[in-house]
Amino acid sequence: MQQLSGRVAVVTGAASGIGLAMARRFAEEGMRVALADVEEEALEAAASALRSEGFPVVGVPCDVRSQESVDALRDAVLEEFGAVHVICNNAGVARAPGGGYMWQYDLNDWTWILSVNVMGVVHGIRSFVPVLLEQGDEGHVVNTSSGNGGLSPMRALPIYAASKTAVTQITECLYGQLAAVTDRVHASVLFPGPKWLNTNLWTAERNRPAELAWSKPRKTQSFEGLRAQMEEAGQPFEETLLSELAGRVVEGIRQERFWLLSEGEHSDATIRARADSMLSRTNPDYMVDDRSIAAGGLGDGDD
Repeated sequence: MQQLSGRVAVVTGAASGIGLAMARRFAEEGMRVALADVEEEALEAAASALRSEGFPVVGVPCDVRSQESVDALRDAVLEEFGAVHVICNNAGVARAPGGGYMWQYDLNDWTWILSVNVMGVVHGIRSFVPVLLEQGDEGHVVNTSSGNGGLSPMRALPIYAASKTAVTQITECLYGQLAAVTDRVHASVLFPGPKWLNTNLWTAERNRPAELAWSKPRKTQSFEGLRAQMEEAGQPFEETLLSELAGRVVEGIRQERFWLLSEGEHSDATIRARADSMLSRTNPDYMVDDRSIAAGGLGDGDD
């Protein structure tokens, strides 16, 4: 899809972070953009800020855990803009680290994260892909994964890793199924990073539903707190700009690239280590050790 100007993009998790960066970049490319998010006040502030700059955007409250809510998002976008060409299933949440081992986690942790990170993508595909196909025009689906799970798991964050593994596999299958029926609609999987990202994934618990609350409060870690902790320990702290990531998405859509994964020594080594372990049938000793992610372990984000 070389021509983006005049087309329509929908981004979930767009009130802040990666989603907002993508929405802004799409608008700068001349697209009409629908921002969707469960956090209504922040969503309206983000949409208003873009509109004040002259961009044709609309904000639509949406809880991606619900198929009905995502269907309503689709209907609102079609009523407002008349079409959809790009859908970014980007909304995501993460459990605060700590609290023991996975067999000690609240069941609510699993329910909440998987319902947003996995079923949110499923709902987006079910709502929007039929529209992309029926239009007969060019279209593109971008699903946000993570190096944690998408490449190899961080053992201290298994629920998030499991959710992002699922996103990667779902998107691979989507790519293959789309290729079987059309040459005009494509799919990509986005791996944020490769460095630390300043997103609201760090404080995702603020939007956690009351019915899925923790049984025991846990300490959360902010992005700035992580930066200070690592700098105090003498560890390097490098940040990937969200605008850079949004540019990678636009470039990937134009080039019809599936893997939106930047080249990097660490990520490439991780992929090779995991592949070598599988091919040689050796035990998985390539996973990130808990001690290196004691400060939080979220090198990327979707919100």
